[in-house]
Amino acid sequence: MPTQEWLKSAFHYGYKSGEILSLIPNRRRWGEERRIGGSYRRVFNKAVRPCLRANSTVLELGPGAGDWTRAILSCVPQGRVITLDYQDVTQWMDPAAYGERLSCHQISDNTFSQIADESIDFFWSFGVLCHNNVGNIEQILLNALPKVKRGGLACHQYGDWDKLTDFGWEKGRVPTEFKSKPDDQIWWPRNTRAIMSAVAQRTGWNVVAEDLGLLKRDGLILLKRV
Repeated sequence: MPTQEWLKSAFHYGYKSGEILSLIPNRRRWGEERRIGGSYRRVFNKAVRPCLRANSTVLELGPGAGDWTRAILSCVPQGRVITLDYQDVTQWMDPAAYGERLSCHQISDNTFSQIADESIDFFWSFGVLCHNNVGNIEQILLNALPKVKRGGLACHQYGDWDKLTDFGWEKGRVPTEFKSKPDDQIWWPRNTRAIMSAVAQRTGWNVVAEDLGLLKRDGLILLKRV
């Protein structure tokens, strides 16, 4: 299932994560946090906010309905966010309301051709790489690298089958029958901390942290372009 064709149609409804920065999670975020084993607000404050400056240019892959996007925009008042998604996310976000601070691109591949080289301070995704097989992830990291400035950072949530096993497949809401199926037939392809780190290094990234340890079910890798 994690083929380009499946990914292009899987989240046509605009995936929502809930109010990211709210002190008390709403029902949507509460449900998401239970299955992932972590607080989205804590992820933002520990993993995202430290990578941002007021004038940062941020690239977000797969924003869906834009819950993380809006949180990031609140932290870059003189900066901007550029999003890439297989869906037309302007049906859930209104770029015009942010002037030139938000631009949204509907894409059909992972070439990152819409982004200028060395123009991005921070590259972010959540709920994206976990649905991509290792081959797709390698293509994404490889093509995104030249778009990030020297010294720029990237942070991505990814699926970690070792952590998932420890956390519990049913608790994490990933079907146990996936264990016996090939990656092209499931929506949670095989990955681990070691695999993710190796792919990042192979594509030219410096691995700052293989996993920030903020999620019990999944990994959250922090990368740097040197």
